[in-house]
Amino acid sequence: QVQLVESGGGSVQAGGSLRLSCVASGAMHMPYCLGWFRQAPGKEREGVATITRRGSATYADSVKGRFTISRDNAKNTLYLQMNSLKPEDTAMYYCAAGPVCSDQLADYATWGQGTQVTVSS
Repeated sequence: QVQLVESGGGSVQAGGSLRLSCVASGAMHMPYCLGWFRQAPGKEREGVATITRRGSATYADSVKGRFTISRDNAKNTLYLQMNSLKPEDTAMYYCAAGPVCSDQLADYATWGQGTQVTVSS
């Protein structure tokens, strides 16, 4: 059973950067698909970016050109580099693992506990 632990969240001013990390443990092999999702207060959880084991990445339109997802399979770690942050990026960020990459939350069986990102204007 894979376990996911996120870190790297914090408070930053608009235009700043943060790098989130998610360490996976408890499995012999890294899951095929890893993704970052976020949930702002009063809003539904939404997809931010996903990446396959081979490195094929997809992004939500709202973060394209600003965020970069990557993974280091040897270190069992997923990353999200977030640049040019905006107040609307404020949310709890979750990493998730699943057998396929999609924007459907139900396709991800394993979730981390989340890390808070707050962007002030």
